Amino acid sequence: MSTQTSPENLTIDPYKHLRIIPLSDGTITRLPEITNLLPRPQHPIPILTKDITINQSNNTWARIFLPQQTLDYTSSHTKLPLIVWFHGGGFILFSAASTFFHDYCASLAIELTAVVVSIEYRLAPEHRLPAAYEDAVEALHWIKSSPDEWLRDFADLRKCFLMGASAGANIAYHAGLRVAETVEHLEPLKIEGLILHQPFFGGSKRTESELRMMNDPILPLCSNDLMWELALPIGADRDHEFCNPTVKGDSKALTKMRQLGWRIFVHWGDRDPLMDRQVLLVKMLREKGLVVVNHSSEGHFHGVELVEPSKCTGLYVAYKSFISSSVLA
Repeated sequence: MSTQTSPENLTIDPYKHLRIIPLSDGTITRLPEITNLLPRPQHPIPILTKDITINQSNNTWARIFLPQQTLDYTSSHTKLPLIVWFHGGGFILFSAASTFFHDYCASLAIELTAVVVSIEYRLAPEHRLPAAYEDAVEALHWIKSSPDEWLRDFADLRKCFLMGASAGANIAYHAGLRVAETVEHLEPLKIEGLILHQPFFGGSKRTESELRMMNDPILPLCSNDLMWELALPIGADRDHEFCNPTVKGDSKALTKMRQLGWRIFVHWGDRDPLMDRQVLLVKMLREKGLVVVNHSSEGHFHGVELVEPSKCTGLYVAYKSFISSSVLA
């Protein structure tokens, strides 16, 4: 598969932009992460965390975030909603241990009053899709039977939401598709819905927003293309179902989602090159009969929560409202 890059976009080197070096064996070297994307809090966040191995062979694990005040609750206190979270990075970058994602998940747990479980999944191109989806499904089965006392004592497994940002939102969506038809195997875990923050999808035909924001400083079109080239199965193009859900929507799984009463929250910003993709996703899901909350934010660019977290105050309120209304629905 070749990277389809427009001549106007050749001024940006996607490898330099993504801070990766291609190797002859098809893998990549990732340069050290820039750790100052998200301003570190001046005071310690009242959060407790711990890491637990999921699959040692695949080096997958979970980082659990528990609001510290939760420990003061009595045994009769209502347990907290459970958010299973997947980080972004175009399937090829970053980790659940990345500083900016750690801080963001800590903020999520505090702002949403929830237990957040951030999943470390395998990266492409060393492990191309669907490896990340498989890791996500395995993580859900691990959570349902985990002996961890934090999950047992403080997380309400009956109020679970799959959530992700960018490529992580893509993973949350595809993990949802994969478990919807056999959801009984996840008992006592009960998924109430999906929260897709600026989901990372694509397609062979350019959208207006992709062309208009071709040289976006966060997600230029050439870097977008390269991430898909490194992540998709060898020989697949951007109309593969992993990339473009509107070409071949999994109708059976989506029908099952609708029957289960799952609700879907899709957030997008008007400064995100992927905004048209996200609007098309909302349209497709609604046509399939699903209940979708379409939440747009003026002035939000891709990855805004990592660069200007102060802009996300209203978004946290919307997330919390979605979680509350989904549980009551």
